Amino acid sequence: MIGYVTLGTNDLPRAAAFYDAIAAHFGMKRMMEFDSFIAWGEFGGAPGIAATVPFDGQPATVGNGVMVALEVDAPEKVHAIYETAMAHGGSDEGAPGPRGEDGFYAGYFRDPDGNKLNAFCMVPKTEAAPE
Repeated sequence: MIGYVTLGTNDLPRAAAFYDAIAAHFGMKRMMEFDSFIAWGEFGGAPGIAATVPFDGQPATVGNGVMVALEVDAPEKVHAIYETAMAHGGSDEGAPGPRGEDGFYAGYFRDPDGNKLNAFCMVPKTEAAPE
């Protein structure tokens, strides 16, 4: 159902560098690019992500309670994406690790504009339970 998610930015070149690095973990590249908008993904593939300067000319702001979740298939990839985000101007919102006892494993971060994201995977419940 979801085709792509768009996040606002006040500095498109900075956002481009951040999302180029994140997209590489998924084997994705830019699929669409204009002066004020860049989208990553592949046509006909899984939902993509985009960064845009707001169309109305007003500053981009962060939505309270809005988060984009990026699904991967292993905890190691959660860690790799989280570390990539930190290395490219992101900020910590919760280091990678198990969350609860339902097999949910995630790391939370914000992009350089303050948009919240996470990388997550599902693991067997015994691997996700806190020790």
